Amino acid sequence: MPSPSSFDPAHSDNPLEHAASSYLRSARHQPVRWYPWGEEAFARARAEDKPVLLDIGAVWCHWCHVMDRESYENPEIAAILNERFIAVKVDRDERPDVDARYQAAVSAISGQGGWPLTAFLTPDGRPFFGGTYFPAEERYGRPGIRRVLLTMADSWRNRREEVLESAASVMAAVEQNENFSGRSAGLSFALTDKIVASILKQHDPRNGGFGSQPKFPHPAALDLLMDVAVRNASEQARDAAVLTLQRMSRGGVYDHLAGGFHRYSVDEHWIVPHFEKMLYDNSELLRCYVHAYQTFVEPEFAATAQEIIAWLDATMTDRDHGGFYSSQDADINLDDDGDYFTWTRDEARDVLTDAEFAIASRYWDIGELGDMHHNPSKNVLHVRFSLDDVAREADISLEEARQRLASARQKMLAARAQRPTPFIDRTLYTGWNGMAITAYLEAARVLRLTSARQFALRSLDRLLAEAWDGGLKLAHVIAYGQIGSPVQRIGGNLDDYAFTVHACIDAWLATGSLEYYRSACKLADAMIARFFDRSASVFLDLPVERPESESLGALVARRRPLQDAPTPAGNPVAAAALLRLEALSGRSEYREVAEDVLEAFAGIVEHFGLYVGTYALTLNRFLLDPVQVVVVGADEPASRLEALATARFAVNKTVIRLHAPQLLTETLPEALALTIPQVPLPHAGSAWALVCRGRTCLPPIDDPDQLLDALEPVQ
Repeated sequence: MPSPSSFDPAHSDNPLEHAASSYLRSARHQPVRWYPWGEEAFARARAEDKPVLLDIGAVWCHWCHVMDRESYENPEIAAILNERFIAVKVDRDERPDVDARYQAAVSAISGQGGWPLTAFLTPDGRPFFGGTYFPAEERYGRPGIRRVLLTMADSWRNRREEVLESAASVMAAVEQNENFSGRSAGLSFALTDKIVASILKQHDPRNGGFGSQPKFPHPAALDLLMDVAVRNASEQARDAAVLTLQRMSRGGVYDHLAGGFHRYSVDEHWIVPHFEKMLYDNSELLRCYVHAYQTFVEPEFAATAQEIIAWLDATMTDRDHGGFYSSQDADINLDDDGDYFTWTRDEARDVLTDAEFAIASRYWDIGELGDMHHNPSKNVLHVRFSLDDVAREADISLEEARQRLASARQKMLAARAQRPTPFIDRTLYTGWNGMAITAYLEAARVLRLTSARQFALRSLDRLLAEAWDGGLKLAHVIAYGQIGSPVQRIGGNLDDYAFTVHACIDAWLATGSLEYYRSACKLADAMIARFFDRSASVFLDLPVERPESESLGALVARRRPLQDAPTPAGNPVAAAALLRLEALSGRSEYREVAEDVLEAFAGIVEHFGLYVGTYALTLNRFLLDPVQVVVVGADEPASRLEALATARFAVNKTVIRLHAPQLLTETLPEALALTIPQVPLPHAGSAWALVCRGRTCLPPIDDPDQLLDALEPVQ
């Protein structure tokens, strides 16, 4: 067996040899003896009295790849690591629980977090020093990893007491950071108003979005602004939401050839993105654009939503079995920076006719001087002028300009497909799939997309069959793309349960199948049983009761997720799911738990503004009567009633379509089953709708105008 400092990655005892994660598998060839997160690594650290070097990254993370190549593939640095440390590598997508706690630790140490995350731990997993990217040699104002490694190893050997004091201090900061709460019984719209005011204060009225640079989308905040815009007739909220959605979809942060959004923009104008594409961003933004189309009836928003679906269908889905892949990398290797997605003027001219190039280059701002620092001739496609202006300038009709642009898009997309394609992580994560299923079902209803509905249901069926045991246990991973089903199941976290409950409710709304509703209730009961901390009246991100083997290092911290960062936060998402189920089932426990969660944070939540959009949406759902619209009929008049019922996004409104009156007695959850059959129903041959607020239903409506009146306002 080779000595630790001369580790041979090809040797049969390579700890990563059986890793399933794409990120971990990508490191199997490195001369560092990496361990996956687990008891084996920490037991060895204790036995050899060595500190732990923890690297947390992701397969889509550019600077993670940079640090891998510069440092962890360097034999000299690897020798230091292997001799003086136990090295542990973590995929932040596979282990968000580990990532969240050590991000908090490193933020407490250095004032910043991000990926790659580099932390130094005691053999029992307590962090005492850390940062993000460390270059191989000192530059960018950062110390080189070689010096950092030698300093930390020396500190562990010769200044042990200082290290242990630092570790204790950092752990105290982590526990304090993860346990904040501010209980208040004052749940009211005034609290939502304060959060909305904080969000609007950060709005950029020139470029859209919030703050300056870098700019992230913040989908929950956008949904909140749309909900408030309709309910309160707030022009300020409307304008902020519309401007942001327009600027994002016209900017370079949006992929104008294939569709879909990149993760964020490095500039305030939404032009130059970080080019990786994440499932969770595109799922939540798909919902935003669907909600915007519902509310403002702008064809541009519907087109963006359809293009997101087209990209997901073509690139990010398992068409044979169902399921949504997790991410697409930003680049091919470390020598490019989004080259797959960007264009020089000559590259575009080579694949287009002169007529097409004249329109495309003007519309997408393809110039001699581009947008990328590493290659100034490279352009990020973004809309600088309206197509009306481009057509007028070219002295052609708008329709002719539209045709030329469509032809140019197809040719450029085909040419781009010949380039080496950035890596796609085909891992199917449970929570992110739940988010995508909900987004597809919402889009299918509003945009009349049968194929999206069918694929979402197939994906949910796979999730329930492969990730759930039918009882208390839901796994975090449905399947790994490279090797199929998980080798070792990682237990689901709060997000996995909460998003799957939402997906099951949405599947019931889409199909009327009580099996989905029953699954939602079972999973909600399991979520409460496993994650609800009754002593604090909040949900934890990990089960309340866990074996000691699952509480290594900073995992002992009891985390209460409140902030959207970047996905919707677990506590308000779980509370929203319970409120939806209470409206259907009549089970008071669901509402009581949701109320406890909302009250637990009500005293502090206003201070988080932009990052508590999901909390504010859930609070609105709690304060408003639920509005249930049941549309019955299988013909075009029923479809028209359904379309009118879905018009205008409202957080407290749900719509279900049933194709036959007898289904009312077969497919209704308990609360609706007690209410709706008491209403005199029309004859079987007609199309009609029931509008129920709380526990009261209006008489059946078959006139579209009357339905609109009944839904105005939804509050």
